[in-house]
Amino acid sequence: MTTSSTIKSVKLSEDTYKQLVDLAGKLQSERKKPVSIEDAIKHLLKRRISHLAGSWEMDDDEIDEFNKSLDKMWSNW
Repeated sequence: MTTSSTIKSVKLSEDTYKQLVDLAGKLQSERKKPVSIEDAIKHLLKRRISHLAGSWEMDDDEIDEFNKSLDKMWSNW
């Protein structure tokens, strides 16, 4: 990968900026070193769907509802 010294600006809503600042703070606590907003964005870009495995908690009723909706969807195929 080629490193470039070009700097780009990105417009963000206040809410998105605050969320990035919060994430940078959490990463800084974990890593025990300064974390920039750019570092926080890079962290988000590296994440894959597999990182979400096991993070979605569902009760039995939600699982039943989910399975029924899947069955209904597949019956249309």
